[in-house]
Amino acid sequence: MKSKSRSKRNILHFSEIGIKDVPLVGGKNASLGEMYRNLKTKGVPVPNGFAVTAWAYRSFLRANNLDKKINEALVGLNTKNTRSISAKGEKIRSLILNAEIPKDMADEIYEAYLALSKSELPPAPSLPRRQAGLPKRGSKRELDVAVRSSATAEDLPGASFAGQQETYLNIRGRAELIESVKKCFSSLFTDRAISYRADQGFDQTKIYLSVAVQKMVRSDVGASGVMFSLDTDSGFRDTVLINSAYGLGENVVKGVVNPDEFMLFKPLLGKVKNSVVSKNLGTKKLKMIYSSPSPSNSPFLHSGGQAGRGRSTGSTKNINVTRVDQEKFSITDKQAEQLAKWAVIIENYYKKPMDMEWAYDGKTKKFYIVQARPETIHAQKNPYSYEEYIVEKPKISSIRKGQAGKIIIEGVAVGSKLGIGRARVIMDASKIHEFRPGEVLVTEITDPDWEPIMKIASAIVTNSGGRTSHAAIVSREIGIPAVVGTGEATKKIKSGKEITVSCAEGEVGRVYEGKIKYTIRKVNLKNFQKPKTKVMMNVGDPVAAFDFAQVPNSGVGLALEEFIINDYIKVHPLALINFAKLKDPGRRARLSTGQAKERINTVRKIEELTVGYKDKKKFFVDKLAYGVARIAAAYHPNDVILRFSDFKTNEYATLLGGKDYEPVESNPMIGWRGASRYYDPKFKEAFGLECAAIKKVREEMGLTNLKVMVPFCRTPDEGKKVLAVMREFGLERGKKGLDVYVMAEIPSNVIDAENFAKIFDGFSIGSNDLTQLALGVDRDSDLVAHIYDERTKTVKDLISTLIKTAHKYKRKVGICGQGPSDHPDFAQFLVREGIDSISLNPDSVLQTTLKINEMEKKMRR
Repeated sequence: MKSKSRSKRNILHFSEIGIKDVPLVGGKNASLGEMYRNLKTKGVPVPNGFAVTAWAYRSFLRANNLDKKINEALVGLNTKNTRSISAKGEKIRSLILNAEIPKDMADEIYEAYLALSKSELPPAPSLPRRQAGLPKRGSKRELDVAVRSSATAEDLPGASFAGQQETYLNIRGRAELIESVKKCFSSLFTDRAISYRADQGFDQTKIYLSVAVQKMVRSDVGASGVMFSLDTDSGFRDTVLINSAYGLGENVVKGVVNPDEFMLFKPLLGKVKNSVVSKNLGTKKLKMIYSSPSPSNSPFLHSGGQAGRGRSTGSTKNINVTRVDQEKFSITDKQAEQLAKWAVIIENYYKKPMDMEWAYDGKTKKFYIVQARPETIHAQKNPYSYEEYIVEKPKISSIRKGQAGKIIIEGVAVGSKLGIGRARVIMDASKIHEFRPGEVLVTEITDPDWEPIMKIASAIVTNSGGRTSHAAIVSREIGIPAVVGTGEATKKIKSGKEITVSCAEGEVGRVYEGKIKYTIRKVNLKNFQKPKTKVMMNVGDPVAAFDFAQVPNSGVGLALEEFIINDYIKVHPLALINFAKLKDPGRRARLSTGQAKERINTVRKIEELTVGYKDKKKFFVDKLAYGVARIAAAYHPNDVILRFSDFKTNEYATLLGGKDYEPVESNPMIGWRGASRYYDPKFKEAFGLECAAIKKVREEMGLTNLKVMVPFCRTPDEGKKVLAVMREFGLERGKKGLDVYVMAEIPSNVIDAENFAKIFDGFSIGSNDLTQLALGVDRDSDLVAHIYDERTKTVKDLISTLIKTAHKYKRKVGICGQGPSDHPDFAQFLVREGIDSISLNPDSVLQTTLKINEMEKKMRR
């Protein structure tokens, strides 16, 4: 008897299918088969399984005469009417669920399942069966599996069908398996799937469903999550982003938990001690596990759970994660690195950025890749089109008068856009018919049931979830801003109020009262020409660095530690070094009542910020290192020049615990700042933490494109003292290619440039302070603001002199002050004088570069 052709088989095993078989087994199965056949040999572990084919689905429909009934139910479909979609979807699903899978097909599915069980379960034990905890003799040994939908239009490069159909976890035995397959068939017609296909222009009756039956992984006692082979917000290609949480992966995908986040730098992956350039501890308050004991808990049988973009059902439940586990990462850096290596192998194999799911078996201590699909959002973007939203920050006085601009709540920004509309707070998907086009959806979390209204929203705000949650994925896909993980948005935002949702201000997403002002700048970079003069950037926000780096540039001329310390650390370094003393009740008893209360409050806030860190100094080092590393990675291999901290005493005092360590100065602008702090015994240990962070970035992460710069160095002797202290803390000028620059912002830096050039590798002109000190003008004073101008002859002469002296001693000289960003004519003056580099604020790079090109063209004539 002839065997059936592949196109008419009910079952195809992973070992038989590949990426070209999407019409037969759907996108998910085709990808799993492709990886199982071709990537296991490259070290990528994929759990075995089989596909119930699209042919089987169509045969099921024909056997029950469902084709005609489904077409009739879809007549008059209106995707703008959620009630209509719901009614049609419910009718079709009911038709499918009340039908029967033909017996011969059900037998074939079960036989394939038994074969999978036999191949994946360990050999039967020699112990008596009852003692071994196995079923009685004669009964079948059955594997726990995941039963997952795989549509034939799923995961195409131009459209993401992720989450449109269902997944069933912890399935065992014939009855559960067959019922789960039928439920997957019915899930082709969930409300969200019907709506999405209609909007994407797919013929509802020409999309078929296959089902994946896959060995499960014991992530219920391990961890799971998702990863992307690029940065999901900016599209930056040199990173792998991993989200991780305890238990089955559904909580990460649906945004039920705020997961741990790891960012790894691909170019140095496996070549350095640690390629994790950024990580954030998630709260991970819940984990999904099995809801009842399974026979598979026997040491001889294996079960587990996969991440899944559809709704997962089966015998699972959520339990609380212990505080101890919440306060530590769910996977290690080394484990994250292994996952990232597999992500790169998968990306290279498919030759495109990928969106993957993984699971960690807590029993066998092994990781598995359980799904991979093409990344569909950034793949469609024009690489030459650059769009930037610029928020016009409202003045404090305007906010006090009741005008728009008060921040209601903050969370994690998804994307870089801005959306305005009336808020609509909805806590349950059954109420989505109340939503109106153009409103801002405010809710706890979203899942695929919410998609009909998400696509007509101007923005999305959620209490829970991270960058790879359902709300984040969908908002990127449809091109609207989302602020996720806010905690209390549904309490603080009122329905009907006009709000602005801003993701245009870096990592932190903000929700403002009312409608704030903004502009959009669009630039075509296709024919953009870089000038001979290096155009670099001034960068403070590590998260925004990936976006900024896509604008043509030659690196970073000024990376600011102050931004990272202010926004991500928030604590005075000496308060962290002396935390035990700060916390000591005996010392607190000697304070006044008011001071004691303030001290208790400070300690509490520091403990909240430093969760997971017994050594508070390590918190400072890690946070600073990860912030700096993201910037260095974004611009690699171009130079990134990091300025050591240059807080004034009044600024340091605003950090948590800062008042205890900062003197009160009448003129902090020319007081204890910059270089004079680093070798001072009162601050030296704090400077050591900065050096440790830089050492970690350069030596552990391998980002040797990072250079350092000493600010406000008054004399060459002071410069020598700083270099000696740096050496003491393991940072030596010239060692491992470390360049040390000095800020030229004091007239003495210009007057004695010859001696500064002998101990430093280059100069960076800080035109803000140089103008202030050359003209004797307080740049913070409105009374004399009209005198402050870096384009005066005095300041220009100082700059010209410095450039000549620096070049005489073969030292590079750049500028990183505000002047060139605000005044293109000032930038042209610098080009005429022969400056090596100009560092600009990111929002002025394109405009000023055009002016520089004009000047260089004139000079060549």
